Amino acid sequence: MSTNWLKTLGAGLALSVAATSASAETLRVVTDPSFVPFEMMDQETGEMIGFDMEIIREVAERAGFEIDLNTMDFNGIIPALQTGNVDIAIAGITITDEREEIVDFSDPYYDSGLRILISQNNDGVDEMPDLEGMKIGTKIGSTSYDFLMQSLDDNDGVTPYPGSSDMYMALMSGAVDAVFYDAPNVGYFASTKGKGRVKTVGPLYEGQQYGIALKNGSQWVGPVNEALADMKEDGTYKTIYEKWFGPMPESK
Repeated sequence: MSTNWLKTLGAGLALSVAATSASAETLRVVTDPSFVPFEMMDQETGEMIGFDMEIIREVAERAGFEIDLNTMDFNGIIPALQTGNVDIAIAGITITDEREEIVDFSDPYYDSGLRILISQNNDGVDEMPDLEGMKIGTKIGSTSYDFLMQSLDDNDGVTPYPGSSDMYMALMSGAVDAVFYDAPNVGYFASTKGKGRVKTVGPLYEGQQYGIALKNGSQWVGPVNEALADMKEDGTYKTIYEKWFGPMPESK
């Protein structure tokens, strides 16, 4: 075998690898910028950070696609997937039967639920029935809004807000009496910006699972699921989880 032939073969392989790398598909990924600690804007760098952001970047690397990340209000995410304006969404999206009819979901990657948040000095709320007739902030298009509307007979005071920060500010200003939303999000707020001013109460309502949403019929469902499974298998998922939420429950 001649040296020249080996050089030619080597050059050909290098070109092939480069071409494969260059042709990695770029998928349009969207998230909601206000669902801390899952996704939020780093004010210093302007970069989206958080649990979901680390998950999707790791998934993309393992599944073999690049991401073009953009943000939008949560209530616009499912419609954007429906119309094909985006390819993938990750934003603490609860997997529901209704949503599964119009978009594809990955396997669940996070177990969650809904929780009540009230002012620190409020001793009159312990569980859902106590919210009857109160002003309650929640998020537009969320499962927490649907749950409130179905659970409360007197739900005229339920007010949907476009962003998490809006409803938390409403609670701290007294515009609403309580906030009802995803447990990890209200818990994170109570232990950071709202520390000493608000508190979570009551049980975890409506156990939920978050999934990565993809446009209907996406060829990437399989690769995304494989990436998630590999991340859980090799400990990468646990490392990311504990960075944002502390020790991972044994049952996970």
